[in-house]
Amino acid sequence: MLRNSIAGLPDYVSDSTPERIAKAAGLAKMTRLSFNENPVGTSPKVQAALENWAFSQARNYPDPDALPLRTAVAKRLDIPAEQLLFSSGLDEMIALICRTFLEVGDESLQPWPTYPEYQLQAAIAGATTINAPVIAATGLIDLDALLAHITTKTKVIWVCNPNNPTGTYLPPDQIAQFMKQVPPNILVVVDEAYIDFVNQPEPSTLSLTHQFPNLLVMRTFSKLYGLANFRVGFSIVPKALIPKMQNVRLPYNISGMSQAAALAAWEDQTFTRKVKQQIFAARKQWHQFFDQHQIRHYATQTNFMLYQVNDPQALGTFLKQHGYLVRDSMVPGWIRQSFGTPKQDAEVQQLLLTFLGIKQTSNIS
Repeated sequence: MLRNSIAGLPDYVSDSTPERIAKAAGLAKMTRLSFNENPVGTSPKVQAALENWAFSQARNYPDPDALPLRTAVAKRLDIPAEQLLFSSGLDEMIALICRTFLEVGDESLQPWPTYPEYQLQAAIAGATTINAPVIAATGLIDLDALLAHITTKTKVIWVCNPNNPTGTYLPPDQIAQFMKQVPPNILVVVDEAYIDFVNQPEPSTLSLTHQFPNLLVMRTFSKLYGLANFRVGFSIVPKALIPKMQNVRLPYNISGMSQAAALAAWEDQTFTRKVKQQIFAARKQWHQFFDQHQIRHYATQTNFMLYQVNDPQALGTFLKQHGYLVRDSMVPGWIRQSFGTPKQDAEVQQLLLTFLGIKQTSNIS
């Protein structure tokens, strides 16, 4: 009855809400530092936009082209509006890419570790995923290793940049050199979900889309803009490919409310600057904390850290008992943890020192 590519998948287990986890643990509150959510929140202009959204529109199907949002995004990014493809978060975009380009017998190539949804959706499409390990010392994606793993079966290459879960980042010039060596019949997907947290000028590979007709760049409103609940993602798709992807895309996949929320968030750059300032400050402080206490970690350019401990599951359980959720099984031997508010970060750092048996000697400035 089931397709072979589906029958072999492990059963889906959903993540419970912090409220339900807190109740089960007998705690008043549980703070989720496991989803890389925006600790600052969402622009207040989003709430105003939704209050002004006409409820009478609820009976109507949404704008299938997301035209106001499409126009605003295209203008700021200086890209052709017709090359924008919107999706219900980037998870739907990943599924859409796999449905469009992968089939049984194909290979999907990715660094490892990276975002697991690439491999899941490739498997659903019937393709095999090939992993090229990141550089262990730095956590950086090894582009040479990816090139070495290309075969005649390779159809899609995933480059999460900055990479989730390592947090590490490659500049556009390195991506460009990589693209020059990839056969033009292979689609390269650069996932820039966290690109807004890279603290350097012009960090994106967007400018390369004019040069390479096999490059697709993904973005999301879930991270910097704090709209994870609204599920809005988009991609800049090669001109020759977007008609076919539009054929595969589900119609009306972005609700009118989500479009209104995304547009309001996109236009509030004062708020996004505030978010970046807090993330940059937290990142600097966490790097100092890990350096001071000689805890191995990667140089992140995101809103989360990946750090190494002897028993991640035990630490995860300990933090959960004290009201904090982290990722303790995503990478063997490592913890992935989002930045929280300054107060939450200070509490987690103290808990971490307690768990590791490290005496607090001085405060990190």
